[in-house]
Amino acid sequence: MENAVALGAPETRERTGVSQMKCRLVIADDHKLMRLAIRFAFEEAPDMEIVGEAETGDQMLALVDQTSPDVVVLDLRMPGKDGLRCLELLHERHPGVKAIVLSASDDHAAVKSCFARGAIAFFSKSVDPSNLASVARQAVAGNVFFALGEAGAIGASQPECDLTPRETEILRALADGQSNKQMAKQFWLSAQTIKYHLTHIYRKLGASSRTEAVRLAYEQGLIENPLLRAPVATV
Repeated sequence: MENAVALGAPETRERTGVSQMKCRLVIADDHKLMRLAIRFAFEEAPDMEIVGEAETGDQMLALVDQTSPDVVVLDLRMPGKDGLRCLELLHERHPGVKAIVLSASDDHAAVKSCFARGAIAFFSKSVDPSNLASVARQAVAGNVFFALGEAGAIGASQPECDLTPRETEILRALADGQSNKQMAKQFWLSAQTIKYHLTHIYRKLGASSRTEAVRLAYEQGLIENPLLRAPVATV
């Protein structure tokens, strides 16, 4: 069995003259091919840095101690400590590290068990790999994602919300993790106008925070959840 691999020290990137830390990730999966696929999915993201890879739960926990990542992408079924036990220990030892579960199963009992142990996202390995970087960004921003089928079950009783086209655009930007300042620049609006739109969005959704607004928007189908996007057929 291969040893866990730590991959370098913290790096920074330059944007408009300001040095920013990259989002640091550890990958934990007992299949080498899957680890390679996850690594490939993040390689094109300039704000992401994979700092370690592990194939067992014990290796993952050791790597987190060593590398202090922001996010762990974790398989549920691994030799030794399984994903659920790893989630418990990760939450206990490193409560600031976000855990994203990537599983071959989308069983609702497993989903609930993962969220109960501190996971902030759960999705099937059939997800489009191009969405993984976006999921990691939103994990760091504090947004919670539900597994396939889970959002519909939870949000089925929610009333429909009548958003204006501009409010829907701002809601999509919010789901992408943009700040008020970034949204103001994108839409050529003042920061105060963005706050005005957000106030109306929160009221219409019955939300009290950015995270809750995004969650309710996904559950009600107001904006597309990347985790629920159907894979593109290939020939």
